[in-house]
Amino acid sequence: MESSKEVAGFARRFLDLTGGYWSGPDRWKVRLLSVALLALTVVGVVVPVLINLWSQRFFDALEQRSMDRFMTMIVAIIGIIALNILNTVLHLRVKRRLQLGWRAWLTEKLLDDWVSKGRQHQVTYLPGDHDNPDGRIAEDIRISTEYAIDLGLSLIYCVLLLASFTSILWELSGAPEVTVFGYTVTVPGYLLYVALLYAGAGTTIAMLMGQPLVHAANRRQGYEADFRFGLARVREHAQAVALLHGEGDERRRLFGLFQGVRQGWHRQTRALSNMMTFTSAYSVLSTAFPILVAAPRYISGAISLGVLMQTAQAFQQTVAALSWPIDNLPRVAEWKASVERVLGLHDALKRLDAEVAGNGGARILVERLDTEHNLSFRNVAIAETDGRPLVEPFDLEIRPGERVLIAGDAGAAIRLFRAVARVWTWGSGRISLPAHTRVFFMPQRPYLPHGSLRAALSYPGGPEKVDDGQARDALARVGLTHLLPRLDDSDHWDEIMALPEQQRLGFARLLIRRPDWIFVEHATDALDPDGEEDMLRLLDAEFPAATLLTIGSHPGLEAHHRRKVTLERTGDAVRVRDERLVPLEDRVA
Repeated sequence: MESSKEVAGFARRFLDLTGGYWSGPDRWKVRLLSVALLALTVVGVVVPVLINLWSQRFFDALEQRSMDRFMTMIVAIIGIIALNILNTVLHLRVKRRLQLGWRAWLTEKLLDDWVSKGRQHQVTYLPGDHDNPDGRIAEDIRISTEYAIDLGLSLIYCVLLLASFTSILWELSGAPEVTVFGYTVTVPGYLLYVALLYAGAGTTIAMLMGQPLVHAANRRQGYEADFRFGLARVREHAQAVALLHGEGDERRRLFGLFQGVRQGWHRQTRALSNMMTFTSAYSVLSTAFPILVAAPRYISGAISLGVLMQTAQAFQQTVAALSWPIDNLPRVAEWKASVERVLGLHDALKRLDAEVAGNGGARILVERLDTEHNLSFRNVAIAETDGRPLVEPFDLEIRPGERVLIAGDAGAAIRLFRAVARVWTWGSGRISLPAHTRVFFMPQRPYLPHGSLRAALSYPGGPEKVDDGQARDALARVGLTHLLPRLDDSDHWDEIMALPEQQRLGFARLLIRRPDWIFVEHATDALDPDGEEDMLRLLDAEFPAATLLTIGSHPGLEAHHRRKVTLERTGDAVRVRDERLVPLEDRVA
């Protein structure tokens, strides 16, 4: 069982994350919807009170065989039904509007924090419980917001119901006299005490029996998220799996992940079975118990049949209100598990912000300066995310228009590029770039969003930024003229295009963007030697004044560069060695 301190801490963390919805730009609209929802919930409590009063008069009419009162009660129940229908529909519409608004607000907040400044990439390096962020944002936020409103409203409803029927049950109980060991004691409102004891005993037993359900729900959601992520990975890399004939291995891996789902399902089933064993007996007993308790007064003639039925119904409503924990424990468990997963992602992003900001330690600072003309590395050291040194401190100046080949340790070279791109801050030192210059990074495999080929060509700008003439020229220059008829076709281009075609499309994208500084990361290694030479000559011809930095180890790359920076691994760290390359024509001479 969780302590009150833990519950309070959890509630505070949840409100800190989600409470801004009621104080944001649309706060008055949100607050008005919230007030309307509370008012409709109050009306929802009025309905069972009216039914309780109607029940007493209806059964009295039956006992008295009064046709006039019977017809009056028929008209009254029609009115109550109409009120209930109107209130239920309005309550549903307002509630769902509030739920969707809250989910949209929290989704936007988490997306802004996650897909921003490279955090979606950086957070993967942090330890902790923040895996499968896509599932946490898509599914866990939905459960966190929808269930919070559902559970909150049902709790408010039960509190109001309890307040309403407590007074009714107290009044209907009367003040019977009970003789114990020769002493006569008057017990006013005895049925209320019985209801409290009955519900209290049931809630206590249910809480004890249902506690494993919380842990089972949490683990099952984790297993489900891992399975979804595994399926998504296969879909994203379907072509590579097919080419390598890796279907058997993928099936085994996915079946292994599904075994976790199966294990989580069985664990939750056992926990639910224990819970249902009690609740099924409790629900049946709750129907008969109030009549059995109140029946002696009816048999003795102290109350009429209508009062007996009204008393039984009031008892049932009181117990139902007090049984909120029993009825909602599985749902609370699922909600809490989802909230913990959302909080886990949020906490990881906050921790990442602290890490990127330095958190009291050294970090790589990247600046764009009006006074700077070169790409400057000043006492830059690159570290792993856990602080272990990767690249020893170095100084380096790269002037505009230079062609620099980055060779040696590929992992260190890639982190060097990421440091320039501001997505790898672990380390120390200062990197400065000239302001008002266009920088373009070409990864080994360009990202191709789902959509039209024109949109993939113009990414991250909109497809409207590329006209037909630009698209035709760029695709023709990189040898992709066969794709011109499909320029505006929407497809999964990352799946239907071979990797060499994707790398050529990356160069076409480069022709569209026309940058001043170009960072190439193994972006020609899937091409054959002739294709690689064509793309490098294209760079030389189209961007003679641009600065080019290329990560690669192919022998043909040196002919297109005049400088070579080698990252040499010596023991646990990497040293930077800078040298000039002899132009190809001089080497031939």
